[in-house]
Amino acid sequence: MKNAKNLFNDKRAVSEENIQHLKEEATTMGRKIVLLEESKRKLLGDGLETYPIQEIQQVEDQLERSLTNIRKRKNQLIREKIEQLKEQERILAKRNAELRKKLKNHSQLLDLTRTLKEVPDRQVSDVETELFIGQPERSSH
Repeated sequence: MKNAKNLFNDKRAVSEENIQHLKEEATTMGRKIVLLEESKRKLLGDGLETYPIQEIQQVEDQLERSLTNIRKRKNQLIREKIEQLKEQERILAKRNAELRKKLKNHSQLLDLTRTLKEVPDRQVSDVETELFIGQPERSSH
């Protein structure tokens, strides 16, 4: 019976510790939320009239650093896009050259076909030749 009672007391102590830890965590999170909301208001420029010049200068410096980082990232993305587009341009130029070559070959074939069609039908003509089958005649000199 003592073991069951000790087990119950141990579980109860652990539960109370968990509850205490959760309360402390909730309090800490509440403070963080308040600080984040205040920081957000500063960054948005709300209620700055109550802050001293040093704090306003810190906010400005932070905004400038953030803006610098944003611009760096934007420029990096633009450079990557330019490289991607250059690669696409190279691929398209190669394909265009291949198609031009095919078109040139096709055009030459069409020109040849047209030329052959323009030539009048072959005229049959008799040509006389002196053809002798057999042994050649020997001349007697």
